[in-house]
Amino acid sequence: MEKAKYEDFIGKIVHVVMDRPMGSKHPKWDFIYPVNYGYVPNTLSGDGEELDAYILGIFEPVKEYEGKCIAVIHRLDDDDGKLVIVPEGKKYTKEQIEALVEFQERFFKHIIIEENIW
Repeated sequence: MEKAKYEDFIGKIVHVVMDRPMGSKHPKWDFIYPVNYGYVPNTLSGDGEELDAYILGIFEPVKEYEGKCIAVIHRLDDDDGKLVIVPEGKKYTKEQIEALVEFQERFFKHIIIEENIW
């Protein structure tokens, strides 16, 4: 399987399976996921695993979700980018995205690449 190009997902509807639903504890580190976090089945990320995704704008734990990719969190110090998925029609600024994923992304140098929606 070919490695996914994160930016190709921006603006597209993406199906995500949650392996860390909102409120669950990280299996290794001592934090709770304040948002749903999962992966895109049948994709390949730079870390050799399936492509990860944050689900924003859904305020209850879910098992699966289909929404629009509005941004990519591109980590500069490892090859494990993250998609940002939201309900269709929902908008978040870079600052809002940053605040919502800070619980995990604060440990990595990164930039947010977003859809041109403004």
